[in-house]
Amino acid sequence: MNKNQIGLAIRKYLEDKGVERMELKAAMFDMDGVLFDSMKNHAKCWHETMAHFGLDLPEWEAYMHEGRTGAGTINIVSIRQRGCEATEDEIERIYRYKSELFNQCPKAERMPGAYELLVKVKTSGVVPMVVTGSGQMTLLDRLNRNFPDIFREELMVTAFDVKYGKPNPEPYLMGMEKYGKWRERCDGKSAALSPAHFIVVENAPLGVQAGVAAGVFTIAVNTGPLPDDALLSQGANLLFHSMQEFCDEWENVLGEFNSF
Repeated sequence: MNKNQIGLAIRKYLEDKGVERMELKAAMFDMDGVLFDSMKNHAKCWHETMAHFGLDLPEWEAYMHEGRTGAGTINIVSIRQRGCEATEDEIERIYRYKSELFNQCPKAERMPGAYELLVKVKTSGVVPMVVTGSGQMTLLDRLNRNFPDIFREELMVTAFDVKYGKPNPEPYLMGMEKYGKWRERCDGKSAALSPAHFIVVENAPLGVQAGVAAGVFTIAVNTGPLPDDALLSQGANLLFHSMQEFCDEWENVLGEFNSF
């Protein structure tokens, strides 16, 4: 990707939103498939779990449901194959089985290029944030071990913070709200913020939908098996094929943001 492509994408976003410029203050990162190379484990476990219960969910399709609640994923497959939603008991048993399989998987490594990108983002004065559908109780410890001195607890959105998961925009709207409150505590005064002060970094179609619905410039990083169009068709403003590629282009991206 060259600077002209990046500049055109930013210009189109500004025209579509009717704003004059980007003033980037924070970058909201999804976790699974963006910061950690964990989606292949999720996909494998979903496929094996569904097969165990007589249902079919190909591994590639699991990437299409990333960000959806477990119950939502189970019901999509159940309706497709059985013509009805799963019962609450079935959902509980299926999801428990999937969680047990996932806990037996090797711990996912951080995504190549992710830490280097986050260091660049933070060094440039942009605040890194995490917006994830995960509800892991040890999430902050895990992030701090893999990405030391990058994230702050008060600037994280998890499953415990929201009522609706992606593709609903609530997680990213909550991220912007948390940033605003944190900035107010730091500065002692309220900050006038808009979606044009943020970017979203996502790897999944539902996550891209959520970022776009929140009005935020959304960068897709295609780290899985889906075609690029699966992300671009959901409204992604830019697309990179790895976190390393995004890392290598960060200076160009930031430079183009600052030029408007």
